[in-house]
Amino acid sequence: MLKGILNYAHYLLEESIEKGEKVIDATCGNGNDTLFLSRVVGEDGHVYAFDIQDEAIANTRKALIEHECANVSLIQDSHANIADYIKEEEIGGAIFNLGYLPRSDKSVITKGESTVTAVNTILNLLKKGRLIILVVYHGHDGGKDEKEALLKYLLHLDQKKFNVLRYGFINQKNDPPFILAVQKK
Repeated sequence: MLKGILNYAHYLLEESIEKGEKVIDATCGNGNDTLFLSRVVGEDGHVYAFDIQDEAIANTRKALIEHECANVSLIQDSHANIADYIKEEEIGGAIFNLGYLPRSDKSVITKGESTVTAVNTILNLLKKGRLIILVVYHGHDGGKDEKEALLKYLLHLDQKKFNVLRYGFINQKNDPPFILAVQKK
């Protein structure tokens, strides 16, 4: 059975991440991935959740309180600045949902330059055998530019050091989202 995009993203991370690890939600949005990661790493693990928008941080904080999650640090800053918050820790996994915050200002979007910077930073922190998952929503203004910048960057990663997978449905209308999964060898 084929899995939907978000289900497959979570499946890949759940198979890769171990209890007690530190992980990153690079775009916490409404908190869904943050909650998922919090559950996967357990109370001894930790989630660093980033977003630039007040609304996203507030939505995620509310979800964390409702689910009594205490193993998350909410960071209102660009994912491009991950290195300012996480220095020498080994990361067990990371997820990005690119594009814009659902049901909000569609002019506030993730951008290729900041996303590539964040991915590069996380790759240097990522444990061997672990994954960065990027859910690429590209059917909005600026989305295709980010998609192209990301694909260009990932295409040139050394295949001896990284595996890069693209997963998505090709017969759906309106620029369907797809997953890019990067595994550190």
